[in-house]
Amino acid sequence: MNPVGKALWFIESHFAQPLTLDDIANGGCVSRFHLARAFEAATGFPVMRYVRGRRLSEAARRLASGAPDILTVALDAGYGSHEAFTRAFREQFGLTPEALRARGHLDNLAIVEPIKMDQTLLDHLEPPRFEDGQPFLVAGLNERYSCDTSKAIPSQWQRFGPHFGKVPTQVGNVAYGVCHNADDAGNFDYLCGVEVSDFSTLPAELNRLRIAAQRYAVFTHREHISTIRRTMNTIWNSWLPASGHAPADAPIFERYDERFDPVSGMGGLEIWLPLKS
Repeated sequence: MNPVGKALWFIESHFAQPLTLDDIANGGCVSRFHLARAFEAATGFPVMRYVRGRRLSEAARRLASGAPDILTVALDAGYGSHEAFTRAFREQFGLTPEALRARGHLDNLAIVEPIKMDQTLLDHLEPPRFEDGQPFLVAGLNERYSCDTSKAIPSQWQRFGPHFGKVPTQVGNVAYGVCHNADDAGNFDYLCGVEVSDFSTLPAELNRLRIAAQRYAVFTHREHISTIRRTMNTIWNSWLPASGHAPADAPIFERYDERFDPVSGMGGLEIWLPLKS
């Protein structure tokens, strides 16, 4: 198991929280010494500089979009004061948070994007089972991504975490990550949420999605969540072409039951691939 891939997932899922090198190394199941050297060799970044860059880059996005309260942005980025945040921000980007907010765009700013995780094919893919899925409703947070920006999906799950278990009319303790509304340019919507029995009492900040009845091939991903791209890539580029099946133009989703641990990224999940009848 690649410790850098696990560490990258851990950082993207937790960088809004207090985070140390020991925390990240534990997430990668290696020593801090091992991780520090492996991470820099693989990415060109020291671990904590990457964490700092990701936090400040997400803060810069909010400021360029006109965030009204700089102190709130600073606190969300892990800084205890406006002054400390301004100092770090200027060191990272060469201008103050106020100047970026007034400018209103990120052009020519050295934004630290999420590092892309491993996308190579698996040597062995566990055969799927086939299910006739019933229609259901999902409520949660929705974001639009391109192939390049989809590396930020773990941070979307981080934002959804406080909602889990508190969504009105939530059904069970299973979470869903639903890819839908894809276009020919490779852009798609991703909704992380839970099943609900109806939409009528949902708060305005939660998005809604109806999943129709559908035939699925259901794959089990048993490894760390950071390697899910390899499983997805193997399904689409190896299993599907050889299977005789054709994918349906319908949402594909990840299903996370009680065995999945969002702190460690272990426990496994299922990938439900819609098929044409």
